[in-house]
Amino acid sequence: MSNVTASTGPGASTSARTGRTSGGKSLAALTAALLAACVAFQLNASMLSPVLVTIAHELKTDDASVGLSQTMFFTLAALFSLFLPRLSDIVGRKRILIGMLMVMMLGSIVAALAVNLPMLYVGRAIQGVSGPVVPVCLLMLRAEISDPKKYGAAMGLLTAVNGGIAGIDAIAGGWLATTLGFRSVFWVIAVVSVVAVALVLWWGVESKPSAGTRMDWWGVIPLVVSIGALLMALNEAGKLATANWALVIGGIVLSLVAFVVFWFVEKRIREPLVPPKYLRQRSTWALLVTTLLTMTGVFAVVNGLVTSLAQNGDAGFGMQADLASLAFLTPYAIVGWIVGPFAGRLAPTLGYRTVLRVGLVGSIVATLIMAFVGVHSLPVLIIATVLIGVCYAGIANIMLNGLGIVLSPADNPGFLPGLNAGAFNLGAGLSFALLPVLQVVLSPAGSTSTVGYSAGMLVGAAITVVALAVSFLIPKPATAEA
Repeated sequence: MSNVTASTGPGASTSARTGRTSGGKSLAALTAALLAACVAFQLNASMLSPVLVTIAHELKTDDASVGLSQTMFFTLAALFSLFLPRLSDIVGRKRILIGMLMVMMLGSIVAALAVNLPMLYVGRAIQGVSGPVVPVCLLMLRAEISDPKKYGAAMGLLTAVNGGIAGIDAIAGGWLATTLGFRSVFWVIAVVSVVAVALVLWWGVESKPSAGTRMDWWGVIPLVVSIGALLMALNEAGKLATANWALVIGGIVLSLVAFVVFWFVEKRIREPLVPPKYLRQRSTWALLVTTLLTMTGVFAVVNGLVTSLAQNGDAGFGMQADLASLAFLTPYAIVGWIVGPFAGRLAPTLGYRTVLRVGLVGSIVATLIMAFVGVHSLPVLIIATVLIGVCYAGIANIMLNGLGIVLSPADNPGFLPGLNAGAFNLGAGLSFALLPVLQVVLSPAGSTSTVGYSAGMLVGAAITVVALAVSFLIPKPATAEA
């Protein structure tokens, strides 16, 4: 059963012909403003990755402690993504987007001024409020661009930022940290946030399709507790040998109990955050399961197994961290950035689900090539990683984000993008909790065997095959396809 897509607003019928928004502003200018917002958010995620060692050195602490700041950011980003898109339907998307960007700027300033680890944690936690920037931007675009092909291309451009800003962000982050210290990175993020706020203020168009609806805060609380507990359990499980398994089990139990409470609250409240009738529809659960399984099967393959193998001096290729990032993560991000807009442009013509399945099949093939050949050949491993960049970062990721927008119901357009963002984050956590286990067990430190890496990749490929199978249950977003 397919949902009806949200109304595209009073000016939507003429936007394709005039190139103007319902407020009379340029669609190109709106897209540029939203792209700036997405770039500002992405810098929080990718620009910091090569800077963690420098932060540990300058704050006189260890890498693991600094790494916790990343966990805090992504966890808070996931939790705020659950309800801010819905809140934006009610109080205004432009208002919520500007608010998120300003809070992100504040968090960047706090982190830039950090003199110790707790202050860094506070800054990164504040930045996490900006988690649903991309979904809210996509909702704003959907409200103004009626032509499916134009919306698809713009959606692809914005969503491709999730894979990294053509690799430039990671390279720039490393250079800034080495040259000027880690604080310079946060100041750059703050400045970009200011620019994004200015552009959204000037070119952004307000839309609030659920104005007058009461926000379901009673539903938000148990849902946030449920997803938060599960994320913490997955993060703890990812520590493997040093994990506190009592904490893992306790987190899972708390997550289940909180979700049951959430379900009963939603059944009884007049204006629920997530109406139970929507949770039972294939347009909701099939998409969420596909997103969860795709992230679980792919994410840790590139960001965990491949980078680990590249730097492994015994079983792998003994590369330095910066060279490994340049050889693998930068091409991965660049091809995703290039392919994304084209995938978005093709989706309305070929079908979102068809393009998604092309991306999933390509990701499976690339992972199998890695598992059987790439673990022994550096050129093949690089080529396979680039192929995943094309198929996952440039295609599947774009389609999964897009389906979260175009399958949302007209009376509650923000709920599915929010839940889908939660599925992305849960899948990433689950991926790192599952796939590296095989690597550690079968290819322990000092071993020259690549069996653990191959096994982890094969499990990832198998999970992605299941994601491909579930994707056939996703209904057609009829109003979004030409």
